[in-house]
Amino acid sequence: MAELKLYDTLTREKRPFAPLDPARGVRMYVCGPTVYDFAHIGNARPVIVFDVLFRLLRHLYGADHVTYVRNITDVDDKINKRAFERWTHERPLTAEIRALTDQTLAQFHADVDALGCLRPSHEPRATDFVCRPEPSALDMIKIIERLIARGHAYVEQGHVLFDVPSMPAYGKLARRSLDEMVAGARVDVAPYKRDPMDFVLWKPSDPEKEPGWESPWGFGRPGWHIECSAMSGALLGEVFDIHGGGIDLVFPHHENEIAQTCCAFGTERMANFWMHNGFLMVEGEKMSKSLGNFITIRELLASDRFGGQNWVGDVLRLAMLKTHYRQPIDWTAEGLNESTNTLDDWFRLAAPDQPAEPSPAVIGALADDLNTPKMIAELHALRNRIRVPQQGAEAEELGRNLAFLGFDRARFAAWQKSREHAVLQALGGIDETEIERLIAARLAARKARNFAESDRIRDELVAKGIALMDAKDPATGELTTTWKVAR
Repeated sequence: MAELKLYDTLTREKRPFAPLDPARGVRMYVCGPTVYDFAHIGNARPVIVFDVLFRLLRHLYGADHVTYVRNITDVDDKINKRAFERWTHERPLTAEIRALTDQTLAQFHADVDALGCLRPSHEPRATDFVCRPEPSALDMIKIIERLIARGHAYVEQGHVLFDVPSMPAYGKLARRSLDEMVAGARVDVAPYKRDPMDFVLWKPSDPEKEPGWESPWGFGRPGWHIECSAMSGALLGEVFDIHGGGIDLVFPHHENEIAQTCCAFGTERMANFWMHNGFLMVEGEKMSKSLGNFITIRELLASDRFGGQNWVGDVLRLAMLKTHYRQPIDWTAEGLNESTNTLDDWFRLAAPDQPAEPSPAVIGALADDLNTPKMIAELHALRNRIRVPQQGAEAEELGRNLAFLGFDRARFAAWQKSREHAVLQALGGIDETEIERLIAARLAARKARNFAESDRIRDELVAKGIALMDAKDPATGELTTTWKVAR
């Protein structure tokens, strides 16, 4: 088995990975979506990155020995605001919030399914872990009570706050001092705080506008950070193997998770490895609504807003994997076109209907801290060894690798078909039947050594925007021709 090495943000080193408790298998937690609107393409990056890691871990340790938890944040100020804006008073506000989060979660699932991502082992909703009736069941209120009892949290004006100075190691993940964090963060100024860096564990709720739960500190709701501590602790244990998310979550979210988790459980660490994917930019600029380049996964899949056309999830997936996950990525239409051509080439040569089984070279690349650029280079090298399209050991191996990595031939082919039909209509209405007739006539002309006629037909097709690809069967010497819309 290939030795898996992963980069740990906490220790700033790449080191060998082994499960903390082999009997429990590999346990991984990744911060999931806040469900109030469509997920944007930046949200797609951790979903795809950690899906590849999930697939790799399942291959190395067995599917039954990997537990992947990706949470759903369904209690949040943005959710409350959006639900209140659309509330008609025909049902309770809590029902409106649930309807909004259910609808948004369904949209998220449809989008990430289209990206070829597996569903995680567990997908807990934060609202299910605020207060659980079983005395032994871990929840947010119980963790907060522990923090207060241990002297790491205090109650002021209906709020419960984590006492940051009570944890000397605070800031270790971000590697910044308290003064640096205060200077670089948007710190809420509140009279009930003992220290500017103290953060909210529990806050009061307005029952007319906000959801809430009864607690020892009054009717209220949890802060964002405590949610992940409760869900990961309940489903994976006090200390687990891997915690993942975007680099933007290092501070304050993950830093605060570590603080409250370690102080509540009396542990030195929360996760053995912290993994973070890099930022995403769009056409060289930071993605933002003010710049007009904020793009959702749904818009990429179903509209022509980016690059003048819609895209299939397999193209988005490959475009995301061409850059190493820890590096920043520039999302461009040119990159999507390049990924389209690569997949078109791979699927044209790969043998269809292969089981999802990766080759050692692909596993070796992924085992080196998910080195997806090297993995793609290995696939290109394998592709170059194929002599007959869709035939032979190399073609079968390429097909197995594509299936393992989550690429779907049928989904890609259906998208290509609809795309080509639209382009053909725009080019003057030439249809597939006429293209095949002209190709057959060209092959007949070549066989009769009438190369002038053969070239004339080729030029006619090229003028109509159709590219021809000739291949010769090495066994029979017969020439075959396939076509695609030139881009």
